[in-house]
Amino acid sequence: MGAAEKIALSKTELAAYLRAYTRKKQIRVLVSNGIRHHLDAGGWPIVTRSAIEGETSSQQPTKRWASNKARA
Repeated sequence: MGAAEKIALSKTELAAYLRAYTRKKQIRVLVSNGIRHHLDAGGWPIVTRSAIEGETSSQQPTKRWASNKARA
């Protein structure tokens, strides 16, 4: 499995998740549910795993910027 396959859902995974098996129906479901996607050269929708599963980032939130003048 390549890096691109890990980032994006495969066609079969997307069809199983959406329960839509044609391009037109998949796009209709994605748009109606507000799921971020784009189309490849063949017109098939490409959906990242993070768009479906949510962000799984383990990074800590960065500190908010504060002016040094405000501290003095």
